[in-house]
Amino acid sequence: MTRVWNFSAGPAVLPLPVLEQVREELTDWQGAGMGVMEMSHRGKAFTGIIETAEADLRSLLGVPDNYRVLFLQGGATQQFAQIPLNLLGTGGDGSADYIVTGSWSKKAFGEAARFGRVRCAASTETDAFTRLPTAAEYAFDPAAAYVHLCTNETIHGVEFPADVALSSPAPLVADMSSHLLSRPFDVSRFGLIYGGAQKNVGPAGLTLVIVRDDLLGKAAAHIPSVMDYAVMAANGSMLNTPPTFAIYVAGLVFKWLQAQGGLAGIAGVNAQKAALLYACIDGSGGFYRNNIAADCRSRMNVPFTLSDPALDAAFLADSQAAGLIGLKGHKSFGGMRASIYNALPLDGVRVLVDFMNDFAKRNG
Repeated sequence: MTRVWNFSAGPAVLPLPVLEQVREELTDWQGAGMGVMEMSHRGKAFTGIIETAEADLRSLLGVPDNYRVLFLQGGATQQFAQIPLNLLGTGGDGSADYIVTGSWSKKAFGEAARFGRVRCAASTETDAFTRLPTAAEYAFDPAAAYVHLCTNETIHGVEFPADVALSSPAPLVADMSSHLLSRPFDVSRFGLIYGGAQKNVGPAGLTLVIVRDDLLGKAAAHIPSVMDYAVMAANGSMLNTPPTFAIYVAGLVFKWLQAQGGLAGIAGVNAQKAALLYACIDGSGGFYRNNIAADCRSRMNVPFTLSDPALDAAFLADSQAAGLIGLKGHKSFGGMRASIYNALPLDGVRVLVDFMNDFAKRNG
């Protein structure tokens, strides 16, 4: 079987060496006589797996000692509710600021409004989410419990810089689902970081939350224990059975990233991939278009349209025939989207660019 070049937005491509190791260990993990899916999460073997995964993640990101790493379930969408329930105070009477720069931050804002007082501190929706807010457009509440932003919008392809700094004194809460582990950044700039695993971390089913100690213990009294960060932290993410297999695979991805030179090493490759693809789009004479402002284009998710939408079906059919899959844009956005996550090799982007150039030549 020949593997395809997978540009899906998530669940997404995983590193081939990781998949091969999973295959080898599927029925017998390191002589245990059983696979990780069959292990007790309370046993010594899995305890070692989750502890090593956390240690490697902390090392990759440089997570300070005063942050807890939680391996949770429910996806980033559950965090849209879990965050206000945990951070708006035990009485749930606090307020929070939300920055809306795309579909996912808009969804987070809408969900949070169901559980407390939230306000939109800035939005670029009137510009179709093609840019980030300017400094003059932010209007923060100095009493906000936190400021929420999505640092990379998977659908619209807008990305905040790694050194994002805002004038609000409130803790920053960041949805990093689609670019966590793609570049170095300073964890201490944030009060809480979260993300679904199915982009750069591992299989769907695992959600990572990295939360500063001083933000624990603020949960509304009525929320379920399993949704209380403080309770989950006190139980080592194992108040209930965690997504054991997904944690195991994520741990292997962390090892793979270390072998790539850590986040600095993988960031260099990601920059090359993004530059190559954007150069193809920008150099196509208008056949392909990406309308995102150049200084905030995502390096992970590259949406683009064809000058003639009537060619969309042919583009998708021909690309799939060429072994390039997952290029159809999100249903709410249309067009095309290439997600070029960590595990998508540079050669895959080269193949895509060659196909795009040939398709434009044949149909331009």
